[in-house]
Amino acid sequence: MSESLAVAKMAAGRRKKAVRLDEDRIGYMLIAPFYIFLLVFVLIPIAVNLYLSFTNYDLTNADWVGLKNYRILFSDSFFHVALKNTFVYTFFTLLFTLGLGLMLALVLNRKLAGLPFLRTAFFMPHITSMVAVSMIWLWIYEPSHGLANSFLDLLGIRKIQWLFDETWAMPAVILMSVWKFVGYNMVIYLAGLQSIPRHLYEAASVDGAGAGRQFFNVTLPLLTPVTFFLFITGLINNFNVFEQIQILTGGGPMNSTTTLVHQIYNRAFNDFQMGYAAALSMVLLAIIAFITIVNFKYGSQSHE
Repeated sequence: MSESLAVAKMAAGRRKKAVRLDEDRIGYMLIAPFYIFLLVFVLIPIAVNLYLSFTNYDLTNADWVGLKNYRILFSDSFFHVALKNTFVYTFFTLLFTLGLGLMLALVLNRKLAGLPFLRTAFFMPHITSMVAVSMIWLWIYEPSHGLANSFLDLLGIRKIQWLFDETWAMPAVILMSVWKFVGYNMVIYLAGLQSIPRHLYEAASVDGAGAGRQFFNVTLPLLTPVTFFLFITGLINNFNVFEQIQILTGGGPMNSTTTLVHQIYNRAFNDFQMGYAAALSMVLLAIIAFITIVNFKYGSQSHE
């Protein structure tokens, strides 16, 4: 009798183990597409790009040149200008999209007439193709009959050569990008605002806190995770700016709007210096990775 019980327990144990193994296999099968995608379309291309950055690949030959591309890169004046322009574009675009996005969210979080229309109107540019948006702003910035200069003309202000002036070209590109992306930040901030418990504001009000103190002591601290998310994703997107630069200015005038990705494109597909373009790509990857790691480290600490 005791032997029969022991055999039954062993059989039950084997069945449970088999069920657990089946569940593990199903779990691995479900997550496998993501890891296959990551391996094929992210990790392998990065590895190939890293190898090409040590060669003089020009679509026909790929001879090993060691660190030559990186030595040329750091003495390349186009790289220095592109790096500076990328930082300028990223700083101001992030600053205005985050600031204006939060302001719009605070306004549109109140009970206003036409609220659905206003929220939709501000979000629409984000879901519109960058090419279409750039073509519209190309017309707005047109020097003779564009909307921007027509408006300045009405105010009696001298017309500006927006995209043909070294001083105004980058601000014009930044303005267009802020207009396109601010609606997305507004929607994310709106979701963050609506997740803040109302009783915190009621408690702050009972303690005598006015609207300003409630904003700085309740709203802003509780929106820190949202701001951190928007900052990181915005940073990566802005460092990869290309379409609007290529369509609006082509990197000009006098390289005043060329960026790192624009230089990568030029070197790879205009000059066919694929190896050098690969080295530029690795530097861009290193910059984004470094800033993201630093922000994760200090951003997560401030959140704690």
